Amino acid sequence: MRSEPLTALVSIHDVMPETRTRVTAMLARLKLPAQAVTLLVVPGKGWQAEDLDWLRALQEAGHPLAGHGWSHRCQPPMTLYHRLHSALLSRDVAEHLSFSGDGIQRLVWDCYRWFIRNGLTPSPLYVPPAWALGALTPAQLAGLPFRYVETLSGVHDTHKHTFTRLPLAGFEADTAFRAWTLRFFNAINISQSRRSGTPIRIGLHPDDFELRLAGEITPLIKAVTKAVAYPQVLTNVKVDPGSLSLLSTTTLISFKYPKKTRQKGG
Repeated sequence: MRSEPLTALVSIHDVMPETRTRVTAMLARLKLPAQAVTLLVVPGKGWQAEDLDWLRALQEAGHPLAGHGWSHRCQPPMTLYHRLHSALLSRDVAEHLSFSGDGIQRLVWDCYRWFIRNGLTPSPLYVPPAWALGALTPAQLAGLPFRYVETLSGVHDTHKHTFTRLPLAGFEADTAFRAWTLRFFNAINISQSRRSGTPIRIGLHPDDFELRLAGEITPLIKAVTKAVAYPQVLTNVKVDPGSLSLLSTTTLISFKYPKKTRQKGG
């Protein structure tokens, strides 16, 4: 089974001034083509001229720069769902959950404009912190400036109004419980990816090589037979127009949004 091909979409989350050194070190350890490692940038940090120069150099080397929230911090949880999400998954970083749909739209647009204002070309991908999209209607989602919006279970295409399920492997395990949980789900998703040929998303964080699953990152990266950029996979997805498919958390499936939910006039 280990000889079966493994295609991966690799990203490094939480790219910000305070993680520069760790991100640079992680890129050196991964030894992957620049265009195959998407960097998820948090705009609302204390970016100085030298930090922006670093980002520009990474982009010029070929790394796609994707949006990743604004401040990477959320307001105190107000709903039961947000409190549970913070306790079990996101701690205090799922900032989308603090806002209404209109507020999320403004945040994502602010993120996009920051790239333009600083002479950077944003990737078509946006990943909300902790993959927590929040309360967006289909029309609000379609009005975002980024074409692709990633969540825990897959990626929305805001142009085609489709959603593609993609398996995910993560390594941000700072407790024994998180390590056990991530190891369990990683094994399932990696196995399914190998058997089905579905690309797996490998979502890394700057501290992962210092955490409990550090020893599992390099073997997985070495097992990848093809590392690709997000658009390379998502633009080739075949969709049955007007259909809604049964979803699986570990299988590549796309579906059309119902016509009545599409944004009008846009």
